[in-house]
Amino acid sequence: MTPDDNLSPDSSVAQRIAALPLWQGEIKIALLKGGISNESYVVEDARRRYVVRFGKDYPFHHVFRNREAMTAEAAHRAGFAPELFHAGDGVMVTAFLGAKTYDAADLRANIPRIAQLIRQFHLEMPEHIQGPGFMFWVFHVIRDYARTLQAGKSRMAPHLANYLAVAAEMEAAQKPLPIIFSHNDLLPANILDDGSRLWLIDFEYAGFSTAMFDLAGLASNAGFNQQESEALLEAYFQAPADAALKRAHAAMQCASLLREAMWSMVSELYLSAPGVDYVAYTTDNLQRLEQALDHYRTTYT
Repeated sequence: MTPDDNLSPDSSVAQRIAALPLWQGEIKIALLKGGISNESYVVEDARRRYVVRFGKDYPFHHVFRNREAMTAEAAHRAGFAPELFHAGDGVMVTAFLGAKTYDAADLRANIPRIAQLIRQFHLEMPEHIQGPGFMFWVFHVIRDYARTLQAGKSRMAPHLANYLAVAAEMEAAQKPLPIIFSHNDLLPANILDDGSRLWLIDFEYAGFSTAMFDLAGLASNAGFNQQESEALLEAYFQAPADAALKRAHAAMQCASLLREAMWSMVSELYLSAPGVDYVAYTTDNLQRLEQALDHYRTTYT
């Protein structure tokens, strides 16, 4: 994400930012483009630049900001995330790194490096997490999204039975793996490169899980082909992937795309972010899901 100095926040947002007890001297505010659920701004005072992000609890997405802030603090202590300066009342303020935001091509070009980052995050974060642990299991999320969409009379309600059948098929293909602490939202834009190291941001969905959802999310969000997916698995597990692991990964990529599509369907009902077309985002992810399902069923069934 990059700041746009030509786009200024409205007066209510500017006043809310100015009222935060953090700044030294006059401040400059610019919109930070790129988010699809929260409004973010770059704020510069006499000392440094910060990211100010607005976002309240989203129970329909299982997002609770106190847990996110705890994870962000833990990730900073562990060396994976920028410093957190403030969290409360629907506002989070972190250090602005001025780093390159990755896109899909960057992920494909840096598979071993990213695999190492994610492996370290998975294995080291449990030592830093405090308080009650949160679980993320994508198949539970999909089932709960189906209930939310049904209750909200979503335009996609007639398709929910099919989505749940797909989820059950992909869950049955999973291979037991150790429990780790995962990010669970590895869109390319949540990985930053400052020229010397990689960083992770946005911990709304982080929790205890297995490695497979992060690995599948990386692959599906970046459009990895089969060779790239296998390279990711080998780099992460530090050994060639067997047939069961490859099958589980391909199935979890389908689950990742289904979850992203259903996330967007729920967002159609309950969210509004500047410049974001959730209907189009839903359509795009459903098309990608169809392609991933065809690959999985052709290859493994």
